[in-house]
Amino acid sequence: MQQDMYTVASNPVIALSDASPLNVLFAGESQTKPLHRLGPKVYDFYLMHTVLEGKGHFIYGGIRHELHAGHTFLIEPEQLISYESDIEYPWRYRWVAFKGTQASDLVAAAGFAEGRQVVFTPDKRRTGALFRQIFETFRRGGAAADMKAAGYLHLLMAEYKALLHASSGGSPNSGLPEGDHLLQQVVHYLSTQYAHPVSIAQMAESLGYNRAYLSRLFKQRTGQSPVTFLLKLRIDKARHMLRERPELTIEQISASVGLQDALYFSKQFRRLYGQSPTAYRNAMKSLSD
Repeated sequence: MQQDMYTVASNPVIALSDASPLNVLFAGESQTKPLHRLGPKVYDFYLMHTVLEGKGHFIYGGIRHELHAGHTFLIEPEQLISYESDIEYPWRYRWVAFKGTQASDLVAAAGFAEGRQVVFTPDKRRTGALFRQIFETFRRGGAAADMKAAGYLHLLMAEYKALLHASSGGSPNSGLPEGDHLLQQVVHYLSTQYAHPVSIAQMAESLGYNRAYLSRLFKQRTGQSPVTFLLKLRIDKARHMLRERPELTIEQISASVGLQDALYFSKQFRRLYGQSPTAYRNAMKSLSD
């Protein structure tokens, strides 16, 4: 017969407030007694359990969930819940409690939502290890324990997001047609990478598409090639900097938008807007004087 066990470690950094973006409160592990029951009750924080061994049930919104090893269940703040271990095979689980202004966004991004408080993880070792890392972080203590625990919690939520994404059989934007989803991916990629050397071939490879197919579809949807879109994006970023950053030289602005050749930058700027970068800057300055 398994021995009863309960261990918990709290966040040693006590300066965090309710206004903190993410505050991991405590973490622990328990081998419960048969029919060990909590609730009906409410918590004012998120409390997430992962079942390592044994069985039990979780009641939320009047619905009873029968759970066993591999299941995770999430308790949301101010929601009436109860949970109880099995009489013959009482469960052993790990838990982590957290709150903060960004906690609900993190939970939603991971895929937990109204009606989905229970997730089954085929490989319970990965998630179980991250629960344990949070506990060990608090047990060891230190000035950075709060940040380390928040990092492990993000990794834990990433595991659930990947799992729920895979089980849904689609992409995070699976409600979109493939062409629209790919268009969003390309625009996002170029909008975040424009300041660096960008290879359309590398972008296509990173997105998992053939370059010719990607370029053809992008042009069909936008009327321009990815290369042209990228150039216009860079020049538009440069126009903003010419207006807002008078202390930067033309060469520095050119490099800041991913164009290392300032002469090429000036030539393309003139082609698109009919004047040089310097003339544009001077015209904008005269309007504000």
